[in-house]
Amino acid sequence: MAQRRYVDPGFIGDDYAALGDKDQAFYWLEKAYSEKAGALAYIKVFKQMDPLRSDPRYVDLLKRMGLPQ
Repeated sequence: MAQRRYVDPGFIGDDYAALGDKDQAFYWLEKAYSEKAGALAYIKVFKQMDPLRSDPRYVDLLKRMGLPQ
């Protein structure tokens, strides 16, 4: 689908988080951060992100985004 229209990498990261693949989730979340993607606005409320919340990479991402932990 991404070849035909824009797909927000934050939503892809969300999907990988839901599947339990933390490394791929953070890969896509970092891509979303670098693109200033809109899905990151929901990073603290998406239930699928729960498994990532204790990971230092999640805390670092929130910090860089200027969000409280």
